[in-house]
Amino acid sequence: METETKRLLNVRKKQKSKKPTFKQTDSHKKMKLADYWRKPDGIHNKTRYSKHGKCPLVEAGYGSPAAVRGLHPSGFEEIIVNNVKEVESLKTDSQAGRIARTVGARKRSVIEEKAAELGLKILNPTRKVD
Repeated sequence: METETKRLLNVRKKQKSKKPTFKQTDSHKKMKLADYWRKPDGIHNKTRYSKHGKCPLVEAGYGSPAAVRGLHPSGFEEIIVNNVKEVESLKTDSQAGRIARTVGARKRSVIEEKAAELGLKILNPTRKVD
C-alpha cells in the first residue's frame, strides 16, 4: 500500500474518533424515534438552530478524505463475494473479499481455499477451532 494512502487512513481514523454520533432530535426521549440521523425541520427546533447542548448537526467537514472514502481500515476496497467465480475476478493488490452472509459452510471453505491459492485477503474468514 502507498505511504500516502496509509497516511490518509490514519487521518481518517483520528478524524472519526472525534466525530460525534449523529442522532435524530429527542430520540433518547421517545421510543418511536429511531437512533439514526434525520434532518430537523421544525420551525422552533433547537437542533436546527445549532443550540449549545443539543445534539450536533450534520455538516460538511465531518467527512473523511476523498481518496480513502469507503475503503476498509486495512486499505483494501471491500467486495462482497458469493461464489468462487467472483473470487477469481478480484484484484490482488487493491481489493479484498467479504464472504456474503448467505453463503453456507461448504461453499465458504471452497472460497477461502481459492482465495488463499490466489493470495487474496478475506475480511471475514472462518474461525479455526482447535
